[in-house]
Amino acid sequence: MPESDTQAKGLMASRFRGFLPVVVDMEMGGFDASTDAVLEIGAVILGFDAEGRLGAGERIGVHVAPFEGARILDEALKVNKIDPYNPLRHAVDEREALDLVFAPIRKAMKAEGCKRAVLVGHNAHFDLGFLNAMVTRTGHKRNPFHPFTVFDTATLGGLAYGQTVLAKACAEAGLAWDGKQAHGALYDAEMTAMLYCGIVNAWSEHVRPASAFMGREAENQAAARPDGVKRGACGSPA
Repeated sequence: MPESDTQAKGLMASRFRGFLPVVVDMEMGGFDASTDAVLEIGAVILGFDAEGRLGAGERIGVHVAPFEGARILDEALKVNKIDPYNPLRHAVDEREALDLVFAPIRKAMKAEGCKRAVLVGHNAHFDLGFLNAMVTRTGHKRNPFHPFTVFDTATLGGLAYGQTVLAKACAEAGLAWDGKQAHGALYDAEMTAMLYCGIVNAWSEHVRPASAFMGREAENQAAARPDGVKRGACGSPA
């Protein structure tokens, strides 16, 4: 393997503390994760190139069949324009949908040497709440995502561009926004990925290069006490 490829491979685990960022967008039938249907999932797995720039990798799009007894609100469907029971959607049940999303993420985690995936999203805790509800309903045991940590582009968009609405943040970032495709889970995930990667790459270029994080995971492990508590510079728990 060329040296540049080897460096790119080791960079992900060092840059995000062992996390693999995966952009996720979900389209739902409402706003309550415990009662309302998930109708679409879009995911984009991120990776570094040989120059240390973060970009989009594998893309995953899944249409999801409402679970039995799911609530679906008309006002939600007016926004996402989804017909939940249209046979042309070729929707799969929640368990199969999670399998289709999780399998390539776990494969990428192994390739990158990461111990967990972290959900990147716009108002990310909203999507994570629905994802966790799906995992609970299906009893899925192979969820790669951290249960509560997220990277939120609403926050980052506000920091970088003064905009917390996805379309407006993308416009400020110079990304073309197609309103006709908006509220499609995969399209929104792809746009969120471009926004997030642009912010990370700008930080790397102007503040701290991604290469500066290389080897940090090993240092963190060496600084840990035998009981697993990381020690600070003066020996106290960090």
